[in-house]
Amino acid sequence: MKKFDVSKIRSDFPILKEKSRGKPLIYFDNASTTQKPQQVIDAISEFYITSNANVHRGVYELSEKATNRYHSARVKMAKFINAGDWRSIIFTSGTTESLNLVAQTWGRTNLRGGDEICITEMEHHSNIVPWQIIARETGAKLKAIPIHTDGTLDIMEIEKLINPKTKIVSLIHESNVFGTINSLTEIINRAKQVGAITVIDAAQSVPHFPVDVAELDCDFLAFSGHKMLGPTGIGVLYGKPDLLEQMPPFLVGGDMINTVTLEESTWNSIPYKFEAGTPKIAQAVGFGAALDYLNSVGFSQIVTYEEQLMTYALRRFNELPDLHLFGPEKTRGPVFSFNFSSIHPHDLAQFLDQDGIAIRAGHHCAQPIMDRLNVSATARVSLYFYNTVKELDQLYESLIRIKSVFA
Repeated sequence: MKKFDVSKIRSDFPILKEKSRGKPLIYFDNASTTQKPQQVIDAISEFYITSNANVHRGVYELSEKATNRYHSARVKMAKFINAGDWRSIIFTSGTTESLNLVAQTWGRTNLRGGDEICITEMEHHSNIVPWQIIARETGAKLKAIPIHTDGTLDIMEIEKLINPKTKIVSLIHESNVFGTINSLTEIINRAKQVGAITVIDAAQSVPHFPVDVAELDCDFLAFSGHKMLGPTGIGVLYGKPDLLEQMPPFLVGGDMINTVTLEESTWNSIPYKFEAGTPKIAQAVGFGAALDYLNSVGFSQIVTYEEQLMTYALRRFNELPDLHLFGPEKTRGPVFSFNFSSIHPHDLAQFLDQDGIAIRAGHHCAQPIMDRLNVSATARVSLYFYNTVKELDQLYESLIRIKSVFA
């Protein structure tokens, strides 16, 4: 195993050489979006220079080349999450569209009045609002597994909340607020007992550690390219092929059809049935390059390094008086939210910005969590494997300085 060299890794990311407010950029908003290595930037540029054409339709060489590269990216996605069938990979614009696709196709087709949908209190809005809408339209009822104030699920409630009326169980794998990594096995097994399908929001988990859909045996799983070194505007919905084949299309138009007459239309096979119009070709190529980069670094190294960063961060920031850290002590990813009782998170983020430090402040598209914690917002630091201990030390020193200003 080659040695993990964070300085070498950082040299691959052009933006990390930039300055912010005249100071070296320290980027701690990776749960929102990650930065891009030169290898991904080059792959997208090279595609446009050498291979740009529409896919699937052309019989000329350039179109065949673009089609092969697009398909190759899909095969990479399937292998990356251990999906046995490349047809189970649908390219979407991101996790949000993926979750909406399941709600509007499987949900609209299968839910009836009296049915129940089960989510959790720690969901991102993109895994709440689509289910609210489809519940209202179908007469189904939306329920949520409660959370403890330490950011963990109240598992004792699942037998009551996941019951024979439950048709869909949809939950986040890793919380974008707490960093909590939910143990999915018990919940997925309970869903199977009552005949419910399972939908996993893996936007925060797939970028940080191996996720095996065959081992999880979930029915659907969604993640986004831009949160794992890839370009914006592309994501993946994994679905079991037998379920995808039963579902109606989400968007309609070109390429997702088989035949069209003025009277009726028939649909293409999966996954193309769910990819209307010109697909995200260059984005898929860039996303594939991001997976190549992650594989070249090695997830075992990424996991170990990020755990070391988080251990250091939690120990160091727990030393700060008046700082309250949210989330569990263990089984968490590289993200932590915190508040000072004397400083609003938005003020804190603006002051840190003056030191070139980028963090997130707000409700993080998870307002039910804020309600549960009885706060309006939190400050959030989210790490990736190009961050360093030195950067955490600089954050610590800036927090001390800002605290003294407000004092």
